[in-house]
Amino acid sequence: MKLSSRGRGCCVAGSRERGPPPRSPFVHQLRLSPLDKAKIAFMTLTLFPIRLFFAAFMMLLAWPFAFIASMGPDEQELEKPLSWWRKIVDILLKAIMRMMWLAGGFHWINVKGRRALPGEAAILTVAPHSSYFDAIPVTMTFASIVMKAESKDIPVWGTLIRYIRPVFVSRSDQDSRRKTVEEIKRRAQSDGKWPQIMIFPEGTCTNRSCLITFKPGAFIPGVPVQPVVLRYPNRLDTITWTWQGPGALEILWLTLCQFHNSVEIEFLPVYIPSEEERKNPVLYANNVRRVMAEALGISVTDYTFEDCQLALAEGQLRLPSDTCLLEFAKLVRSLGLKPETLEDDLGKYAASAMKMKKEKIDLKEFSAYLEFPVSHTLESMFSLFDENEEGIIDIREFVIALSVVCKPSKTLETIQLAFQLYQSENGTITEEDLAYILKTAMGVSQINVTHLFKAVDEEEKGKITYDDFYRFAELHPHFAEDYLYADQMGAESGLETSSLSVPNGICTDFSPDSTEDKSKPLQKKLN
Repeated sequence: MKLSSRGRGCCVAGSRERGPPPRSPFVHQLRLSPLDKAKIAFMTLTLFPIRLFFAAFMMLLAWPFAFIASMGPDEQELEKPLSWWRKIVDILLKAIMRMMWLAGGFHWINVKGRRALPGEAAILTVAPHSSYFDAIPVTMTFASIVMKAESKDIPVWGTLIRYIRPVFVSRSDQDSRRKTVEEIKRRAQSDGKWPQIMIFPEGTCTNRSCLITFKPGAFIPGVPVQPVVLRYPNRLDTITWTWQGPGALEILWLTLCQFHNSVEIEFLPVYIPSEEERKNPVLYANNVRRVMAEALGISVTDYTFEDCQLALAEGQLRLPSDTCLLEFAKLVRSLGLKPETLEDDLGKYAASAMKMKKEKIDLKEFSAYLEFPVSHTLESMFSLFDENEEGIIDIREFVIALSVVCKPSKTLETIQLAFQLYQSENGTITEEDLAYILKTAMGVSQINVTHLFKAVDEEEKGKITYDDFYRFAELHPHFAEDYLYADQMGAESGLETSSLSVPNGICTDFSPDSTEDKSKPLQKKLN
């Protein structure tokens, strides 16, 4: 597959580019100089334990106030407007939370702009979402947030969450997303009787290099929203907690070891949707995102939370950060291929590809093969596989890439399918075939498989079968790291994979699955 600038994770704002793109918005590389390491070592032995103690003490101090204020005859009590005594508790809790952040090194919080009243904007949309430290504006405003229902059972933290009267999303309730959107609508259309709802529309944490696709849930009510942008202008970024990079505890430790941590919160003017935007939440979300990106001086990208899940799927072929399979997955969604039918489609496409063998096809034949008309999306997908810009592609590469998108964690199933597509009549493939297979499966432009091929080809026949490869993979479950990634990614990427099994951050995904932007034309890949 071809790695163009767009395939490497290009962040595009309208038709403009804003400088070199990041390799991936889901990767955070933190490199410490010897002086940084010496400072952290000193702070670890001196200030860190004191800060950690006081931060924990402040959270515990807040708990009884939140617990008493949250008590009532039943949970419906939480749905009533604030009483005078709860307003006093609000002031106390905000002061305690501010002391907690002060203990963490956030000595002052730079706030720009004016926070709109609930009657002016019922929903606050906050971005970029990059850390659990993004809870700072939540504790400053005590706006309601959208949270997983399981969060209310967390000791201490769960009580504080219940106090701000969040909108809970239940994983066990299949109808939860619809109910959540209805509850947001009800609160948003209450003429300011409810507290504002603070939503992180990206749905997951990124490295703040660009804004990924906004989930449309916050924009479905069609009411005015106030965009809120976050900045952490620190020399050393110990704040970012995303999918590849330092873990949660390491981020906490490194941040508390900094003498001062800067944060800026800017309340942008209220965004009042047009009639067209009220009818089209995806358009509304994209336009608000563009305004926020402009204020931040960064770009937007079509990457989504689902792309993050693809990039970090647990499989023996963990995708490198510069994979263009993220671009391919986006195009698959834009083309209208449904996740629930992808595996059936994969079987159909694979069967056709086996009949075609090594025959290459042009764009019109590709259109007929997929049974989709020629469009900007189809042309962009075709160009991903047109590596030499000859106007023809090997359809087997498309099938392998689709298999990875369908089953990202089932590495050996994809490789088995690839062997069936590439093997000769006696069931073997060559080193060159293996290079094509793994290059496509990893979404990279070049890969050196010589070391791996020789390890599998113990008898030095110059060809291997899938059984040979399978036996080798069983004996060497980390074969990719040992034989491929050391050369392919190596020290250049400097990635550290987080062991997280749940989405990062304090937000949750509640947007309806059926809401998609199918009308937006995709730009042609840049070569």
